[in-house]
Amino acid sequence: MLCDLLALYGVRKAVLSPGSRNAPLIIAMERSGDFDTHIVIDEREAAFAALGMSVASQQPVALVCTSGSALLNYAPAVAEACYRRTPLIVISADRPAEWIDQDDSQTIRQPDALANFVRASVDVSESTYAGPDGPWWLNRRLNDVLSAATGRIKGPVHINMQLAEPLTAMTDESTPRVRGTKIDLALPVGDGLPHKLADTYRRSPKVLAIIGFMDPDPQFGEYVNRLADTGCVVLKEAQSNIDGRSEFVSGTIDATLREIRGCEDEYVPDLVITMGGALLSRHIKAFLRRHAGRTTIWSVGHHDHAVDCFRGLDTRVEMDPREFVKAVLALDSQKPLSYAQAWRKASDASRRTAAFASAAPWSDFKAVYELIEASPRLHLQVSNGTAIRYVQLFSGYERFASVHCNRGVSGIDGCTSTAVGFSAVRKRPTLFLSGDMSAAYDIGALALPMITPRFKMAVLNNGGGGIFRFIPSTRNLPELERCFAASPRLPLADLARAYGFRYFEAADEKTFKDLLPDFFAESERPALLNIITPADISAQILTEYFQ
Repeated sequence: MLCDLLALYGVRKAVLSPGSRNAPLIIAMERSGDFDTHIVIDEREAAFAALGMSVASQQPVALVCTSGSALLNYAPAVAEACYRRTPLIVISADRPAEWIDQDDSQTIRQPDALANFVRASVDVSESTYAGPDGPWWLNRRLNDVLSAATGRIKGPVHINMQLAEPLTAMTDESTPRVRGTKIDLALPVGDGLPHKLADTYRRSPKVLAIIGFMDPDPQFGEYVNRLADTGCVVLKEAQSNIDGRSEFVSGTIDATLREIRGCEDEYVPDLVITMGGALLSRHIKAFLRRHAGRTTIWSVGHHDHAVDCFRGLDTRVEMDPREFVKAVLALDSQKPLSYAQAWRKASDASRRTAAFASAAPWSDFKAVYELIEASPRLHLQVSNGTAIRYVQLFSGYERFASVHCNRGVSGIDGCTSTAVGFSAVRKRPTLFLSGDMSAAYDIGALALPMITPRFKMAVLNNGGGGIFRFIPSTRNLPELERCFAASPRLPLADLARAYGFRYFEAADEKTFKDLLPDFFAESERPALLNIITPADISAQILTEYFQ
């Protein structure tokens, strides 16, 4: 319906930016035959390019982006289009409304995000336009919006499309009725844990704590390790910045979960406690969502709304995580060790990841493993995409002074600038590990005047969006390389020379290992390492690992 109406309203050109949530929109426009499509990675550049096309052609031009901060990067060009009365049709993919503000990846409040600069907007969701009159109603609303863009007073408009799991196969299975449950709000009384929570904790033999991104806090880390020593299982992400001393703390969540496939039931907890920011691991989210009806779930921290990432939240615990864990320790509740020992066994088995990496051919998997193993104790900044997911597979990340990634919204925009800003403040050197698309997106950061010799940047140069070569639903598409992987122009040697970086390049394992000592050595200039890896082999190795 959308493509038909765009064509009827005179849209002939479309500027598409690669993404997973907007994959159905990209494929629909590519295959419709009605549009001259252009692929631009950077949404800021895409929007201004579309603006120029519209001004030159005197026709409306469509823009298509994925969910999250991608949409916000359209704002400068949309504002310009507003005051120039230029018809841009902004089409943003979005997550379903129930997942906004739930610590799920790449979600922000997208409806009306451009309200000050668009003439009209519509938020399209499957639930809103269900029923026999749904298609008619949606057709009418889309007509209203497109008329506002192309009518007497022209200007930009915004169509926000809520898409549920666009990269998985659609089925005809019926959805069972979901019954409502009350989400309690627990507030601390004095310094202790509320009585109801204390009783629940004492009566729960299988307790699983999951910790997302947090600022380094040695005192909190000590409390967490003491909690794990009581038999509470702790799964921590790399960006939690917790030193996992206890045997019941696992820092390789995805690798650990790989070991429990086929015997999940014995690992289902009675009580789940979540702390910290949004989780990177889609595997732990999938695991707990599958078993949400069998466990009690608490969300600990200060929020102004319920954060139900695992789709089964029972209680919002309005306490600082450090004070919460301290209060739990005061209960002196020792858990049966059988549950914790089962998780420890899976975690220990996950250490085979290092052996797998050692035996793997030259690839992203091999390169990230060797980079971590050779690194001194630096601060680690990582771009979004596969780079941070690779890092979290290896327990070696604990050698770093701290680990950070922009996981608030999970966008690839600004990752380099964030790392540069971090490095400018910290005295200890910073290593920034980036994918090539993230590096290309924020390439202007290399010109920032605040860059110091303490900044070291390593780029996984695998010819574009490697994650799309790994995801089953995109890796076999005929549009894969052009529309999704979208290999960026990234002349790193020339850029390093232009901006005064020491430059290193490796396209095989031996060269890579030989140059790492010099790359990490202190110098009067920042350093840039171009890690050239084979795209197809990198995707194949990652697929084999999870199989």
